[in-house]
Amino acid sequence: MHSALFILPDPEPDGDGFVAGTLGSRVAGKLLQKIRADQLTPGTRLPSEQVMATHFGVSRTVVREAIASLKADGILSTRKGSGTFVCAAPEALADNDDFALTEQSVQSLLNLIEVRRGLESETAALAALRRSPGQLADIEQALRRIEEAVASGVSGVEEDVLFHQSIAVATGNPYWVKFIEMFAQPARSAVKVTRANEARREDFSNQVRLEHEKIVSAIAAGNPEAARAAAAEHMLHAAERIRQADHEFWRGDGGALARHLVQQG
Repeated sequence: MHSALFILPDPEPDGDGFVAGTLGSRVAGKLLQKIRADQLTPGTRLPSEQVMATHFGVSRTVVREAIASLKADGILSTRKGSGTFVCAAPEALADNDDFALTEQSVQSLLNLIEVRRGLESETAALAALRRSPGQLADIEQALRRIEEAVASGVSGVEEDVLFHQSIAVATGNPYWVKFIEMFAQPARSAVKVTRANEARREDFSNQVRLEHEKIVSAIAAGNPEAARAAAAEHMLHAAERIRQADHEFWRGDGGALARHLVQQG
């Protein structure tokens, strides 16, 4: 076994909080970039967990998560008492672009959720002020359709999209509806990812249901501030649920669905 000079890449700032994946996945992405860029050969030993943790400003637990992620992809191996080693040739890694593409896709998803937070908050507030009895009935019916779809084992993607569109219609301003429609296709792709993730955990599904009900209750009560806050909270929690998705989700259907966002961009 041999070691090579391995200078860690610069850590990236967190920005405004909308970042791709978990801390562990971000560290894993930076390490993978470095392995590829330097064409590190099998047997090259990486710095210790403590050195990497100090460099990235994270805990050793986060570093272990990053290493476990790359081990699962066959890129790294660990030997007790010896350290962490590269175990795939650079030319093999060059063909494994899914990891980096998925990271980019998750960032696109979180960026879209950030934009939707502003849109959904304002449309919910205006709907609370202006909705007619008929429009409120449409919103309530749209919510029931989501619940019926989930109960029947359907993803509920189309029903979810229509629910948010019905709130935009209730603003009485056609430009809000057009604005929502501009994002219809990427929003539909985003909802496919979020609902696929939420369907894997009963607590996530329950959270989404309660968040939707909170928005509708505020609109029904004619309380614009409560509606605005409930819609913003829904989007913030949607982003957090994405950050909590595990590695297996992104390696499977989640990653495949998320990559559609980059392709659409």
